[in-house]
Amino acid sequence: LAAFRSTAVSSTRPQRLPYRTERLSPVPPFHRRAKRASELEIGELVFYGPMPSFYGIGEIKQTVGRFAVVDFRGTGASGVHEDLIDGRYLIPLSPAERALI
Repeated sequence: LAAFRSTAVSSTRPQRLPYRTERLSPVPPFHRRAKRASELEIGELVFYGPMPSFYGIGEIKQTVGRFAVVDFRGTGASGVHEDLIDGRYLIPLSPAERALI
């Protein structure tokens, strides 16, 4: 019973996310920093502009038309691992932003 309680208590605690996405400022959809999927490079690190902490930081795996397949590896608050997102919502991480997170 004690083992069950400790497991239940630890599962209710907020998880520590691997990136400090709260340091990234939200960027509105279709912002000039957002790119078309055709301009995104495979392996490039990006975040979902409107809500950086929602998805977290992801890596471009593939582009399909105006969409990009992004591997977020569960780095955000929602725990999404992979998603297909319109490139106009994806913001590439600059070197300065990489230093922040």
